[in-house]
Amino acid sequence: MKRRNIIKALGAATVAGTLAACKPEDNKCEKAQPQDSKTYDWKMVTAWPKNFPALGTGANFLAETITTLSGGRITIKVYGGGELVPPLEVFDAVSNGTAQMGHAGSYYWKGKVPEAQFFGAVPFGMNAQEMNAWLYHGGGLDLWTELYSAFNLVPFPVGQTGVQMGGWFNKEIKTVADIQGLVMRIPGLGGDVLKRAGGSPKLLPGSELFTSLQTGNIDATEWVGPYNDLAFGLYQAAKYYYYPGWHEPTACLEGIVNKEAYNELPDDLQQIVKIACMAANQNMLSDFTAKNKTALDTLLSEHKVQLRQYPSEVLEEFKHHAHDVFNELGNSSEMGNKIYQSYKSFAEQTKSWLDISEKSYFKAR
Repeated sequence: MKRRNIIKALGAATVAGTLAACKPEDNKCEKAQPQDSKTYDWKMVTAWPKNFPALGTGANFLAETITTLSGGRITIKVYGGGELVPPLEVFDAVSNGTAQMGHAGSYYWKGKVPEAQFFGAVPFGMNAQEMNAWLYHGGGLDLWTELYSAFNLVPFPVGQTGVQMGGWFNKEIKTVADIQGLVMRIPGLGGDVLKRAGGSPKLLPGSELFTSLQTGNIDATEWVGPYNDLAFGLYQAAKYYYYPGWHEPTACLEGIVNKEAYNELPDDLQQIVKIACMAANQNMLSDFTAKNKTALDTLLSEHKVQLRQYPSEVLEEFKHHAHDVFNELGNSSEMGNKIYQSYKSFAEQTKSWLDISEKSYFKAR
C-alpha cells in the first residue's frame, strides 16, 4: 500500500509540474503539442527471485512507477531471475533485445565488462550518499553511459543498499589465517580481494545461496543485510554473522535499458524513465534503512544468531589488497582509467567534507 501511495504521489507531482509549466498568460498551453498516443509493452528481466524483499519489490516499484507516470503508455512485465532468462544473463538479454529492460548489479558482468564494477560496489569505497552524488552530480553516470554504449545499453542507478553486512560463516574468523582456503560466495571486486587474502570466491545467484551454504558447497556467503538475509533464511545454514560489509559500503543496483528501445521513446517518456529510476534508487535505500534493524533484532533474539565484528587485523588485510585491486582495475584499460580517476578524485573530495559533517555528527550524537 505504501509503495502504491508513493507511485501515485509521483504521478500527481508530474501532472502538477506539467500544469505549472503551462501558463495561459504566455500562450504556452496553446502551443503545447498533443501527447503521443503510441504505447510500448516492455519486459524487465531481473537477477532476483520474484517479489524478493527490496530487490525484487524494487524492480516492481520501478515498473509500476514508469507505467503510472506514463499514463499507461509504457507497460512493463517483470520477470524474476530464471523465469525468462537466468539471473546472471540479464546483461546479455537486454543487450540483444530479448527484454527491453533489466534490473541487476553491474559487478555480475566483471568477466564481460570489468570496468562496470566501479558502478556496483568498491571495497572500502564510497557509501550510498557519496555514490549518488558522484553519479548524478560528479560525472559518474555519464561515464557509465559511455561504457555501456558499446553494448547497446543505457544504464541508470535504480537502488542503493547502504552499507551491507560482512556475511554468514560456518566458523569464526579470528585471524587472517582463518581466511586461508575459505570458500565464499562474494562477487565483484570483493571476490578479488578475498582471493588475494587466501580465500576462494564464488559467484552464485541469490537463489542458490541457502542450499550451497547448507550442503557445504561454500563455507560462507555475503548477500546484503538483515532484511534480505532473514528472508532467505540464511541463519538456518550458518551461525556467525559478521560486520561491517567492507566489500560493499553500498551496492548500487542498475536498471539497464536496451538502447534501441530507449531511443524509440519520445522525449517525455525518456524523461519519465529517468525520473522513475531516480525515485526507485532513493526508495530502495529508504526501504533497507527502515527495515534492517528490525530484521537484525529478529535474527539475534529469535534465531540466536551470533553477531561478530571482523577483527581489525583481518580488515587491515582486506584493505591492503583492496587498494591494489582498485588500482589495477583503474589501470587495466583507457576507459577504466577514466572511471578510476573520476571515482578516486570524487571520493577524496567528499571524504574531507563528510569527516566534518556526517562523521563528526555521528560522534557527537
